[in-house]
Amino acid sequence: RKGGNTIQTIKNIASPSTATRGFVGAAVREALWTCGYLSIPPIVRTTLREQYPETFDSDQKARVPAALLGGLFACYLTHPFDTIKTCMQGDIERKTFGTLTDTAKILFKEGSIPAFYRGATFRYGRMVIAVGMLDFLQASIGPILYPSAFE
Repeated sequence: RKGGNTIQTIKNIASPSTATRGFVGAAVREALWTCGYLSIPPIVRTTLREQYPETFDSDQKARVPAALLGGLFACYLTHPFDTIKTCMQGDIERKTFGTLTDTAKILFKEGSIPAFYRGATFRYGRMVIAVGMLDFLQASIGPILYPSAFE
């Protein structure tokens, strides 16, 4: 609304249901993302170093495929939930998208499975970089913060 009273507009549409709209989708997305960046890279990195020591003779060399796989896991399992959440939060007045399942049905009707993965390629690239960075930080800072866990 152009020139309208912003405070009054917020009062008119703000409620507990609008503040928590898309929460379930966000919670599922965050849970899967956390698995993708905290658990997948260390497992892949360790496996590569143990099974292919001549190729992966350092954590840095094993970190690249570990980030690729962690990012793949994190991106493609979380993306449908992120798409649903974004649609729900973008339609705060619920003119098009209702509940999580209603939104999923609408997206599926619009474009089948690919409708849930719009923008996934860019997101995958971004996640690979993020997973690689977080894996490096976890390996670097973990022993400083929790020395007894690395003895």
